[in-house]
Formats: sequence, structure tokens, C-alpha cells
Amino acid sequence: MSDQSTEDSGLRVAIIGSGPSGFYAAGQLISALGEEVEVDMYDRLPTPFGLVRAGVAPDHPKIKSVTRVFEKVAASPNFRFFGNVEFGTHIERHELERHYHAVVYAVGTPSDRSPGVGGEELAGSWAASDFVGWYNGHPDYEHLEFDLSCERAVVVGNGNVAIDIARMLVLAREELAVTDIADHALDVLAESKVKEVVILGRRGPGQAAFTNPELRELGELSEADVAVAPNGLDLSDEVLAEDASMTAAKNVEILRGYEQRDGHGHAKRIVLRFLASPVSINGSERVESVTIARNELIEGDDGKPHARMTDELETLDAGLIFSAIGYRGKALRDLPFDEQSGLIPNKAGRVHHEGDVLPGHYVVGWIKRGPSGVIGTNKKDAKETIDHLLDDYRAGLLPEPTAPHEGGSEAFLLERRPEHVSYDEWLHIDEAEKVRGEPHGRPRVKLTRVHEMLEAIEAKRKK
Repeated sequence: MSDQSTEDSGLRVAIIGSGPSGFYAAGQLISALGEEVEVDMYDRLPTPFGLVRAGVAPDHPKIKSVTRVFEKVAASPNFRFFGNVEFGTHIERHELERHYHAVVYAVGTPSDRSPGVGGEELAGSWAASDFVGWYNGHPDYEHLEFDLSCERAVVVGNGNVAIDIARMLVLAREELAVTDIADHALDVLAESKVKEVVILGRRGPGQAAFTNPELRELGELSEADVAVAPNGLDLSDEVLAEDASMTAAKNVEILRGYEQRDGHGHAKRIVLRFLASPVSINGSERVESVTIARNELIEGDDGKPHARMTDELETLDAGLIFSAIGYRGKALRDLPFDEQSGLIPNKAGRVHHEGDVLPGHYVVGWIKRGPSGVIGTNKKDAKETIDHLLDDYRAGLLPEPTAPHEGGSEAFLLERRPEHVSYDEWLHIDEAEKVRGEPHGRPRVKLTRVHEMLEAIEAKRKK
């Protein structure tokens, strides 16, 4: 262990992942230590900002504007970005330990949870991340092809991702055409034949995970009505648990309003259906229908309402089904991983292995606490982790890196991954995308392939 203090040579920290949790962690470190800390951020993509770029729906530019905060962090002389570098492929844990006192993992939870019903392998059955990544131009998903020729789609899940998917399926071309949606998705969605999207919630309205603005926004769509399926519910009698949040109470109020109002006569509609779970996805080669069981709420051992499936079944004709029931993390090489929770085991951000602290290793964001909250939630989450990291630093509990200080990590990367992308080079990609968008009145037209991004950097170098 080291005996460093803030008056010594300073703290060197690597952050794996460049989404909101990673940038908030970087900001906390720089704010706390100023010139006494060096922060290097790694991401497997050439582009920073994680789900702000590749997860937030294109028609939500205000949410995306949080990148201005992250840009200020990136402008610090103590910060470096190394994009197009993948942990476990181009860099290993033991190599990072040679160069840094601490490593912070901000890798999110990229894998979809499966509903585990028959027929999931049929064409037209998709994970939420496939669709979201595709319309946002994420390089991992740009090659996918979505057939939107059916009239009804079913979205399983009661969170904001489910609402985003439903909304994207019914937005008008004019609404899509002014966003940063991927070019390959714009025409497909604009020409969609989907007339009805049914959102299935396993539990009741009072347990839905929507945020109030997302739910309210459904009532403002220009080409789609929103309805609440009765399904034996009487929202006027909806009783919330005593510990229900203000968000849940407001959600129920918004849903009551949808239940009571007349539609606008739009050609499309979104139907919110509660106490319903898919039991099978049906079809010969592709999705043709979804069989749904009606649920009832019972009180669990924890005193909270839980869904219990009944024998009452119904089959809905549908040509598409999207599973948006949550995410789980992926194991990282040479790091502990809890298969049950899908997270890196930790206590308040300190990584644990077999019950003991793994010195110098920390987690932030969804890989720490699970996929919950909004972008801003990651700020408080990151502060908790970084406070503990700084406590460990000041107490001399961090391992001492063995590599030479000056340029050690960058020299290593030049040899191991010469195609790595700096923050200034990302700005070349950013500029190229914005230039592509200007003639069309769009904020940007995204480059969706890594080689295109690297070509944009090279083109800028030659100017």
C-alpha cells in the first residue's frame, strides 16, 4: 500500500466508460483535488457520453444537453480521453494497476433481461437495446433491420425505455426529421405501418416505473392518442401503498386523466395495459401474436404488492414485440461479478471480492446499483463512490502504481492501440456530424460505423 497524501505527487485514476456516471466521477475528482489528480477516461467507442448519445431518445434534445456539463470536465488539463479502447481486449486490469492508483468502472448494464417465454427466437421479437441502439446509431446495432409493416406492436415493460420505444414507433416524420436519429432509421420509422402500440405492465399503475414527464408526454403526441386499457381496473379506486413515492402518485393521477378523456381521433394510438404478462410469443417463422395472462396483486413477504399470474389468458394479434423489462451487467475480465444481480459486487462503490475490499477498484452508475434512476441520479451516486475513493487515498489505502509517471499510459496505448481516439479527435467527429446535419436542419447526422469516425479524424488531419 502507498502512504501518499494530497501533498505528494498526486492521484492517478482511470475511469472505464464515458457515460454520465463516468463523467460525474471525473468531475468529482477534479473538483476535489484540482491539479493534484490526473484522470484518464477509456471507452471502447471513439465517441464519449454513453447513453446520452446512444440511449436517450432523439426527440429529447434537452436531456442530451447535459453533455455541456461533461464538456467542461473534459476541458480540464487534468483530464484525458482514450476512445476506441476496450477493457479486456486492448487493456487489462493488471496493466491499469501499473499506471494508476485507482480504477473506476462506469460500464453500465448493457445486457437485456429476458422475459423467458416461448417464441422469443421468432423474427420480430426484439430486445429493447437492439431497437434503441439502432435508431440512435450505435455502431453495434446499425446493421439491424426492423420490419415495421405490421399494425400492432407490443412493448413489455413499465419504465421509460418502454415509453421511448412506443413513442418512436408513432412519431410523425416531421418530428423525427429534426432530430439526431440515425439516417438508416429515419425512413424506416417514418414509413412505419404500426397503428397501435400496447405497453404491458406486469404490476399495477401504482408500481409503474415511468417518470412523470415521460408519461405525460404521451398525451402530447401529434399523431397518436393514448388510452388506458380497463382490464378490470378502476383507476378511481387505485390505492397506493403507504410508502408510495410522489412520482407514483402523480403517475396514477396522469393515468386517471388519460382514462377519462376522449381521444383526438388520431390514426395511431398507444395503449397502456397493466396487470398483464406475456406467456408466449406465437408464430411459425415470425411473430404473429402474443398470449397474455392477466395478473393480480398480492402482498409479498416484504409488505409490498407483487404480481401473481392467473389462469385468465388472452391472445393479441401483433407482428412485433419488444422486451423492455430491465438490464443487467456483463462480467469484466479479472473482476468479481455477481451473476444473480448482474452487477459488480460492491459496498457503497468499493469493489468487493469474496467479502473483502479489492483495493483500488471502484464502481459507479448502473453496474454499481442496477439500472435505476435518471441521468441526474448518477451525480449523487458518483459522489458517494468518489468520496470513499478519496478517503482511501488520504488514508494511504490505495496500491502504488509501478509504471513511470510521465506519459506511461499514453505511451503504452500508442504501442498497444495506435487507433485510440483523443478528446480533440472526438471533436473532429463531432464537427463532421454537425456539418452533415446543417443542410437538413438537423443538429447532426451521426456517423454510425467506427471506420467512418476514424476516417473523419484522418480527413481533418489532412486539412
